[in-house]
Amino acid sequence: MDIRNDRLKGMSYKEIGRKHNIDPRTAKKYAESDTRPEYVLSEAKPSKLDRYKGQIAVLLEEAPYSAERILEKIQALGFNGGHSIVRAYVRSQKEQLEEKAAIRFETMPGLQGQMDWAYFEEHSVAEDGKRRKLYCFLLILGYSRMRYIEFVTDMSTNTMIRCHANAFHYFGGYPEEMLYDNMKQVVIKRLLKQEDSTLNRQFEDFAGFYGFKPVLCRPYRGQTKGKVERTVQFVRDNFMVGIKYDSLDDLNGQALAWCNKVNGKIHATTGEIPFERLKKEGLNPLKREYIIDKINLRRVYKDCLISYAGNQYSVPSEYVGKDVAVIGLDNMLAVYHEGKQIALHRISYQKRDMVVNAHHYRKLTVKQRFDIDNTLMDGDNIIDFPIKPHDLRRYDEAVLYE
Repeated sequence: MDIRNDRLKGMSYKEIGRKHNIDPRTAKKYAESDTRPEYVLSEAKPSKLDRYKGQIAVLLEEAPYSAERILEKIQALGFNGGHSIVRAYVRSQKEQLEEKAAIRFETMPGLQGQMDWAYFEEHSVAEDGKRRKLYCFLLILGYSRMRYIEFVTDMSTNTMIRCHANAFHYFGGYPEEMLYDNMKQVVIKRLLKQEDSTLNRQFEDFAGFYGFKPVLCRPYRGQTKGKVERTVQFVRDNFMVGIKYDSLDDLNGQALAWCNKVNGKIHATTGEIPFERLKKEGLNPLKREYIIDKINLRRVYKDCLISYAGNQYSVPSEYVGKDVAVIGLDNMLAVYHEGKQIALHRISYQKRDMVVNAHHYRKLTVKQRFDIDNTLMDGDNIIDFPIKPHDLRRYDEAVLYE
C-alpha cells in the first residue's frame, strides 16, 4: 500500500525503488497490482474444491457465512468433497479478508468523503410547538479529516441533500466520490454488485448534478466507513455530553463552532491540522446551486413526454425511460438531467395540452420509413417552441447559479 500511495503521489519507479530498497521493476509490478502479492507453489495440487473457489469468494463477499453454510451451498452445486477441506479453505479466506480490511489505506487528496447518520435517543428539540427526535448528519473528508455535523429532526432524502449542500459550502467544494452504507435515502434496492443496485431517484439526480460518485459499502463490512464511524462516537463523547440548547438553530450554531474547533486542532492520525490539509484537497468547486425546494422529478415516457401540472411537455428522445428534474419558474418550465438543461418550454395554462418541440423527435424521425408520418406532430393543441441558446444561458444564470 505504501508503494501504491507513493506512485499516486507522483514518485517515479526509481525513486520508489530507492526508498523501499527494491528493483524499479518490482516497484512497478506492486504499484499496478490490484491485490497484495501472494506467494504460492508453482504447481499446486488439484483439489475437488478448485472449481468452487470462485463461488466461495462471491459468498464471502456477500456475507460472513460459516463454513457449514458454504458447504451446503456448494453441495447444491455438485461438490462431493469432505467437510474438513471446506472448513480449512473458508478459514484461510476469512483471515485474508480480515487482514485486508485491517490495513490502513490513506485516501488521496480530493478523492473521497464519508457520510453517516446518528440518532440521539436521549435528546429532543422543540419544533412547531412539538418535541421532535434529534438526528445528526455527519460528513468527513478522507484526506484532510475535515468534519462537518448538522442536527435535523428527520432523515428524509431532501433533508440529507440539503445537509450535503451545507457541508460542501463549509468545505468550499466536494470530493470525487462519497461513501455511504445502504441507507434508503441513497439506495432503494441493494444487490451484491453496486451497478446492479437501484439508487434513490432524487439523490441520484443530486449526485449527477454535481458529478460526484456515490459509493456503497459492501454489506457486513463496517470497517469500510471507519473514519465517519469514529466521528459518530467522537460527537457522542465530546460534543453531546452536557450540551444545553434552546432550539435547533442554537444547537446547530454550537455544532458549527465545534466543527471549527476540532478542524483547527492537530488530528491524532495525520499529525496535521485539518484546515491546513484542506488546502491540499483540491476539491471540485461549487459553480452552481442545486435548488431542492423547487425541483420535482419526472419519468420520461416512451413518447418523449413528461407530465407537469396537468399538461405534457416533450424532451429529447434519448432521455426516454430516465428520470429528469423539472423546475417551474414564472411562465417557463426547464427540464434537467444530471445538471444539464435538456429542454425549455413556455408553461401552458390550459388543461391536457401537449407542448412539443419538434427537434426533440429528430433522432426518431430520421429512423422512420419515409412513408410513415409521426402522429405526435399532428393536433391543434401542440405548441412547438424551439429553444434558443441564449435563452438557456439566461435561465441557468437566473435559477441555478449563485
